[in-house]
Order: sequence, then C-alpha cells, then structure tokens
Amino acid sequence: MPELTEDVVCADRLSTTVQPTIDADCGLILRPWAPRDAPVVFEAYQDLAIQRWHVRTAASVAEAECWIDGWNSAWRSLVHAHWAVEDIRARRIVGRASLKQMDLAGGQAGVAYWAMPADRGRAVVPRAVEALAAWAFGEIGFHRLELTHSVYNQPSCRVAVKTGFHWEGTKYSSGLHLDGWHDMHLHARTN
Repeated sequence: MPELTEDVVCADRLSTTVQPTIDADCGLILRPWAPRDAPVVFEAYQDLAIQRWHVRTAASVAEAECWIDGWNSAWRSLVHAHWAVEDIRARRIVGRASLKQMDLAGGQAGVAYWAMPADRGRAVVPRAVEALAAWAFGEIGFHRLELTHSVYNQPSCRVAVKTGFHWEGTKYSSGLHLDGWHDMHLHARTN
C-alpha cells in the first residue's frame, strides 16, 4: 500500500556515511565508540547511578566490548546511534550520548545519555545533548526528539529543561527499574 507522505529522514543520509564526530564546544566532542573504550564503558556501568537509571551493568570488559560492537552495528542498521563524549583536552571519555529507537519515516528518535561520576556537575551532558540535537535537526532532518526519565531522576529533568526539551507529561508506570515500575516524565523538542 503506497504511503501518502514521504519519509521525514531519508535513510541515505545515514546509511551512506560513516558515523560522524560532532563538536560539542568547550573541548568536548561526540565520537563513535571504539573497541579501546571498553574499559571505560565497563567502569561507567559499575557506577550505582548509571545502573539505577539505565538498569544494566557490565560483568566484564569483554562484555563492554560486545556492547560497543552492538552500538556500532546499530548505526549501520539505522536503529540507534551511540557516541562517546570525549574531553579532547584531557583525552578521556566523560560520558555517552545516544539517539535511540530512530524512526526515520516519522523523523523521530529518543535521546539517552550519562556522565562519568567524576564529570557530573561540569555541564558535560547538557553540552552533549545540545550538540546531538543540533546535528539531528540540522544535519539529518529529524523533526522530533524525545527525552524520558524517571520522575525520581531530578538531574535528568534539569538536563531536559536546560537543553530546551519541554515537559509534555507523565507516562504512568512505564519504566521498569530495579525497585519496580516508575512513572516517567516525557520531554520533547521539535525542529
């Protein structure tokens, strides 16, 4: 059955290119994950806050390597896009930023992120989210980005507000965490 509208994002805009490095200003870049980053991913997922809000942990560096392979494969399959957030002055990873569940036909995706414990409070995540949104809207042509977080995750709520993601409502009992189902705030930005 023919569609009456065209895809908002042409798949060729992503499928025919390598995953880009995105400048986030002030010495931060978003770059594709590399196998050498596995020890940092392993370390990040030992952090209790990352475990709490992302509901996973890495059992080994080898498992983190598999995740990185999957993250890079997700780019090629146009499902998700994951970046390491690197402080190029310090030459170290300070966080992660991702587009998840990319719907190219509808021009929508979700935003996910975390910061390494030592880098929280340095505006790493807001700068990364701003850069990612600017790229997604400006370079690729997404129409809408959504950001969801547990109602108990106040730092994520502050990131959403600071980066222009407007609060749209509460998704009741929609996020399963270790302590049970959480209500989730839904924030969004449109192009």
